[in-house]
Amino acid sequence: MRVTVAGAGMAGLTSAYRLAEAGHEVTVVAAAPPAESTSAVAGGVVYPPGHRLDERVVRWTAASLAVFRGQDAPGLRFRRGRVLLAPGAPDPQWLPAVGAARDGDRVEFTTAVVDTPVYLSWLLAGVRALGVRVEYRTLTSFSGLDADVVVNAAGLGAGPLAGDGSMVPVGGQVVHVADPGLAEFVVDETGPGVTYVIPHGTHAVCGGTEEPGRGDTDPNPGVTADILRRCRELEPRLAGAKVLRSLVGLRPFRREVRLERTGDVVHCYGHGGAGITLAWGCAADVAALVTAG
Repeated sequence: MRVTVAGAGMAGLTSAYRLAEAGHEVTVVAAAPPAESTSAVAGGVVYPPGHRLDERVVRWTAASLAVFRGQDAPGLRFRRGRVLLAPGAPDPQWLPAVGAARDGDRVEFTTAVVDTPVYLSWLLAGVRALGVRVEYRTLTSFSGLDADVVVNAAGLGAGPLAGDGSMVPVGGQVVHVADPGLAEFVVDETGPGVTYVIPHGTHAVCGGTEEPGRGDTDPNPGVTADILRRCRELEPRLAGAKVLRSLVGLRPFRREVRLERTGDVVHCYGHGGAGITLAWGCAADVAALVTAG
């Protein structure tokens, strides 16, 4: 079957990988290379942030972790870390997905930590090795595509392609600093926002912000300074770490992930800040929907 996948972030490339493995003739069409996607800006710690009441999130997370455990990929390692919860916060629904238990107002567990630009480059090479064609051009509709089925995994672009106005961009600014040798990640959910430090060996990703409706990707120096202040309070060993760069990504947020088939289009979008976490689990469902017809 001829399948066109719209999007070359984590959702698009993992879907293309699974479809090519299943024997389909796959073409990826994206407005920009994976290195320029929102996925490439993500901190990369695999667990689903937030408190969406959606059992699929637990299943997709567990499935993605199973895939990561079986991979020997650059940019992928497993690290122990902790998530600090606000006092009185309910148990996160994702605890069973990562094999964790709550201990007071914290959760400690080991999970995949993904240096997303490095991993995306490896994944792109992998889909090409499976025979997937990759084209970079902007799609304004699905008409005219030489495909039996289209997978709509275009991130923020997926909403307009689907005629769905329910998705909004949520800006997220991060700061990369030289990694001083941190062994564990930490995510602090106790404040009005979320602060996190995710080490990747050569650098650590410090974040972050959640800015609904943001439309630009220009880093704000004042926000950079605030992120550094919060992260240094959370992890004092960052005090003298060299600041490398600031980046902004626009998360494709929807009240719930849309993963369903309508006619000859399989929709897979609205992952918000959990694209890396959910991608492989969602890709398996995408492949099943394409094959089922």
